[in-house]
Amino acid sequence: MSYTISKASLDRIQELVAQQGDEELLASVKGLHPADIAELLDNLETKESQYLFERLEPELAAEVILEVPEDRRDELLGNYTGKEIAQELIEHIDSDDAADVISELPEEVREEVLANIGDKEQRSEIAELLTYDEHTAGALMAKELVKVHADSSMLDCVRALRQHAEHIDDVYAILVVDDHDRLVGSIQLKLLVTTSLRTPVKEVYDPDVISVKAHEHVEEVSRLMEKYDLVMMPVTDERGRLLGRITVDDVLDAIREEETEDAQRMAGMGVLEYSYSNSSLWDMVKKRFGWLAVLFIGESFTATAMGYFEDQIAKAVVLALFVPLIISSGGNTGSQASTLIIRALALGDITLREWWRIFRRECSVGLILGVLLAAVGFIRVAVWSQFTDLYGPHWAQVAGVVALSLVGVVLWGNLIGSLFPLLLKRLGLDPATSSAPFVATMVDVTGLLIYFSIATFFLREILI
Repeated sequence: MSYTISKASLDRIQELVAQQGDEELLASVKGLHPADIAELLDNLETKESQYLFERLEPELAAEVILEVPEDRRDELLGNYTGKEIAQELIEHIDSDDAADVISELPEEVREEVLANIGDKEQRSEIAELLTYDEHTAGALMAKELVKVHADSSMLDCVRALRQHAEHIDDVYAILVVDDHDRLVGSIQLKLLVTTSLRTPVKEVYDPDVISVKAHEHVEEVSRLMEKYDLVMMPVTDERGRLLGRITVDDVLDAIREEETEDAQRMAGMGVLEYSYSNSSLWDMVKKRFGWLAVLFIGESFTATAMGYFEDQIAKAVVLALFVPLIISSGGNTGSQASTLIIRALALGDITLREWWRIFRRECSVGLILGVLLAAVGFIRVAVWSQFTDLYGPHWAQVAGVVALSLVGVVLWGNLIGSLFPLLLKRLGLDPATSSAPFVATMVDVTGLLIYFSIATFFLREILI
């Protein structure tokens, strides 16, 4: 059953904190899911959330700390020493979650936490996870898993499961390894019920297990798990030796973070460290001003381009009326293309090797879109000219220039928007950096050059 925080319940919690009524305070959150307690903590003032958190049982506090937003987590852990974090929290959570928490701590605190983890094996596992690059399978995996040797029996599988059940929350399959600890297959849990325990593992395990290398990006992990409908994926090293496992809940969290970062980059801003609600005013300004300044400078070249064609505009003022129409059409087309290509790259729908196919496809798409918009533009000018003299006696020629310019600008904007992400990907950069505003700015400037060049060529003997 889901839990919704009401104003009355929040007021009551705050009242109990103020009165230091610990017994009733703990009773009020007893039975709540750790995620609900985390949401409650996030709605309290800093000192109030710290007071409640410090009174939770260590096992519950360890689960709650994984659910709270990063900024509130920093506040809650700010009153803890490295030794307390290690012994009261870290020792109660899985290695992958522990590595996530520790990685966000200041370096000196991080070292103190690692030094105070009592279980040497857990300390070694967490230290290993911290060596992997962020957003890779290695950084995402948990070291806790159930495995058996290929020469074992199904009875050994049951024993291994019982041995590790207390330390592993979710067991989806038993992994099978050889003498060199290389992954050779997996056994679904239902086989433990439907197969005789005397049956050798060799006769039961599935050798076609899908795994991923530790250095693979989380987006590739997500793609494979989605493609093969997996809830758990083993992680191996380059030699095929089993290192750990990734569960679907970890992938969902990582992908959500990746998509949030991509969306912010595509909007033309830096990546926020915390969520929108938990980011400070200054953080918002810092993350947005940089790109805005770059885009502003880029747009300033639009004025430069306009100045270059000052004589033409002075002779044919009517040309200036269509500037917003021309550049916005190219910019919008480029933004659409950029968004489509970035998303297709993220989903693995296209690769860099397909750039020529993409180029030819987008040429066709851009040309068709340009012709359609050109037809709309020509008809608009033709109809409007019947009711006003705004476009003068040469409205047909002006409409033709606008239509031809739309074809060129839309085609150009579509190509820029679709190919620029591929170029960034080829250079090893994040394609999301080719944000819609950035592409739109590039097309604005070049679109003016296309428009006034066409106008100068076709209207030279008429208006210019």
